[in-house]
Amino acid sequence: MWNHRNVSKALNIRLTLRCSRQFRESEIIFSETEETDTVSQTATYQSFSFFRKMNPKDDKKTDLCPSPVFVHNPHLDALKDDVLYHFGLGTRTHDLPAMFGDVKFVCVGGSPWRMKSFIEYIAAELSMEDPKSEYPNICAGTDRYAMYKVGSVLSVSHGMGISSIAIMLHELIKLLHHAHCTDVTIIRIGTSGGIGLKPGTVVVTKQSMDATFLPKFEQVILGKTVVRNTDLDQSLAEELLQCSKELNQFETVIGNTMCTLDFYEGQARLDGAFCSYTEKDKQDYLTKASEAGVCNIEMESSVFAAMCKLSGLRAAVVCVTLLDRLKGDQLNESQEVLRSYQQRPQILVGYYIRKQLKAKAVCS
Repeated sequence: MWNHRNVSKALNIRLTLRCSRQFRESEIIFSETEETDTVSQTATYQSFSFFRKMNPKDDKKTDLCPSPVFVHNPHLDALKDDVLYHFGLGTRTHDLPAMFGDVKFVCVGGSPWRMKSFIEYIAAELSMEDPKSEYPNICAGTDRYAMYKVGSVLSVSHGMGISSIAIMLHELIKLLHHAHCTDVTIIRIGTSGGIGLKPGTVVVTKQSMDATFLPKFEQVILGKTVVRNTDLDQSLAEELLQCSKELNQFETVIGNTMCTLDFYEGQARLDGAFCSYTEKDKQDYLTKASEAGVCNIEMESSVFAAMCKLSGLRAAVVCVTLLDRLKGDQLNESQEVLRSYQQRPQILVGYYIRKQLKAKAVCS
């Protein structure tokens, strides 16, 4: 407990935590001031890398030092059984190291169907198992999320929106930590609306921006606004772009992704149940987004980037654009065309995983 009795008129304590290549120079500042007989305390979470350009070399992995998955919660040590409620798993009921200790690649996406389809695709792509075999849902004990595994690849659904993916990530990060996983790469694959891009273009996210075009994720914790960095691993983004060039099947770009709280008004759509703005207002807003480097819009990347950075996970977001939002709001393409678009992120990520595993096999 913080002892207020010994606090002078102004006290600043700065604690710099260096835990991993992703969780760099994160600064927690506690400021306390006396006002007559009361003491008011404010806590501001800042990140030096939020205010300065990161050194791209910092993102590069080293084989000499395995990178674990970090949790930043001292209360977990006191738990006899850490129940991962929404996964239907727990540290006492399941042998997590045996089940997940070999995981090196985690792919997450919105729908359970898409993530099952992805694990079937990976199994065939990597010739790991019979692609016609059934892959049981590891989270079958709950209806919140779905999880599938083949070899060192884990595939997990996260639902729709920031709140849903945040819950999943808390438990996924703890799962990887309890399983003693190291050198894990996590990639979100999904769909998005493009801005000035041809439908079917794949966007690898450079930074996730909020709806005001700032690269940050805000969350209210104990009544205080916490701001976290949304940078993603730039070397990983470049590796994925190179993989797309080698595939030469569809256009892929690196750009900023705007993450919103809503599919309709939050994304300046004109076809929701409510709309208080004009077509011109919409076009002006999307034009400003484009000028800020935004290439596409979705609803999960900001918290995904922030949480992966805090936990030391090498992370990327790979989303295909289903339409150009400058030309419309509704999806008018056939289901066959949309399904072919949705397969593009998994094709790219599958190629990347296969390439990484081949390189590792050569080195060993």
